Amino acid sequence: MSNRETDEHSGVETTGHEWDGIRELDNPLPRWWLYIFYGSIVIAVIYWVLMPSWPGINSYAKGVLGQSDRVDVARQLEALNQQRGAEGAMLRTASLETIEADPKLQAYALAVGQSVFGDNCATCHGVGGTGFKGYPNLRDDVWLWGGSLEEIQHTLQVGVRSDNPNTRQSQMPAFGRDQILQPAQVDDLTEFVVALSSRSANVAAIKRAAPVYVAQCSACHGPQGKGDIKQGAPDLTDAEWLYGAERADIRNQIWTGQGGVMPTWEGRLSPETIKALAVYIHANAGGQ
Repeated sequence: MSNRETDEHSGVETTGHEWDGIRELDNPLPRWWLYIFYGSIVIAVIYWVLMPSWPGINSYAKGVLGQSDRVDVARQLEALNQQRGAEGAMLRTASLETIEADPKLQAYALAVGQSVFGDNCATCHGVGGTGFKGYPNLRDDVWLWGGSLEEIQHTLQVGVRSDNPNTRQSQMPAFGRDQILQPAQVDDLTEFVVALSSRSANVAAIKRAAPVYVAQCSACHGPQGKGDIKQGAPDLTDAEWLYGAERADIRNQIWTGQGGVMPTWEGRLSPETIKALAVYIHANAGGQ
C-alpha cells in the first residue's frame, strides 16, 4: 500500500513534491505517448543493426546493409565528372556560333559561365554584371573593346592592361597631373566633353577647347568624339561614363587619366571555360 498522499479533488496520488502549497500529481503518461516512445526505441535498434552506427578505434559498425554516404557521393561525383567531361569536350571543339545555335550545348555553357562569373568576375562587375564606378557594366550595349562573342572571348583571354604579352592596351594621358595641359585648359576641355554628350556647357570654354581637343584627343576619340573600339577609346557622345558623368568626374579623368586593369584569364581558366564565360556574358548583354 502506498504511503503517498492522495489529492482529495482528483483522487490521484501526489509525488510528494510541493511548492508554495501546490502539490504535484503523479498522473500516468498518456498511452499514445508511451506507444510512440517504445516504437522509437524499436526503430532505433533496427536502424542500429542495419545502418552504420557505433564508432570504434580504427573503424565503425558498418551495419548489415553496408550503406556509405561517402561511397554514394564519390559515385555521384564520378558520374558528374564523366558528364562534364563529355560536354566539356564538345564545348572545347565547338565554335562560339555553334554553341549559341545548339540549345543543349548553350545551356551547359551558360551554366558553367554563370558559375565561373560568380567565382571570378562578380567581385568587380557585380553579381548581375551591372558594374560599379570604374568597373564596366556588362549588361548594356557599350563595349570598349567590342561586344561580339569573339571579341569578348579575346578580352577574357588576354585581359586589359594585364601582364599578358597580348593584352588589350590603352592609356589615356594624365593631361593635368603630367602638366601636358594647364588647369584652365583642363577646365575648358571638361566643358567641351560635356557638350559632346549633348548637355549644356559654357560656350566660350567650348570654343577655346576645340583646338585642344583636336590636337590632344581626336586621335583616339575621333573628331566627333565617337570613340574607337580598336583602341579601347570610349564614345564621348553617349550617356555611359565609366568613371562618372558629373563635371568633377570628367575633369578628374582628364586630369589623372585613370585606367583600370582586368586580369588575363588565359592560363587560369581552361579554354573551354573561357569560352563558356564568353557565351554567358554575351547572352546577358545587349548590343553586338
